[in-house]
Amino acid sequence: MDELLKQFPVVVEFPVAWGEMDALLHVNNVTYFRYFENARLAYFKEMQYMEYMEKTGIGPILAHQQCRYRLPLTYPDVISVGAKVADMEADRFLMKYRVVSHRFQKIAAEGDGLLVSFDYRNNSKVALPDVLREAIQNIESRIA
Repeated sequence: MDELLKQFPVVVEFPVAWGEMDALLHVNNVTYFRYFENARLAYFKEMQYMEYMEKTGIGPILAHQQCRYRLPLTYPDVISVGAKVADMEADRFLMKYRVVSHRFQKIAAEGDGLLVSFDYRNNSKVALPDVLREAIQNIESRIA
């Protein structure tokens, strides 16, 4: 399990809920985006991104997200979801996600999301502030 997530500095773990399954008796495709969101918010918590946003009005906005489903998840199971930043540009960064099934000890899904630095007070994108860029670098250095 650790081997499958060793490239991800932030990992969250939680049970698959019965209500996440659909009529085809596997976890509904939309649910994986919630899993990604949980990992993304755990990463943001380590960055203190939301605190920064409260002070400055500058925060993340999701521009794009995708998922590749590799193994259908079902209840009961426990999953670990990893998040990492794979690339940073002047005003955005690319997060990668991995969902791992504990029951099968395999990757259930992988995806990514493009986050743009956004000034919510002025309704416009802005450069990614240096303090946030440094926070990302600090988190990512844990796996280097």
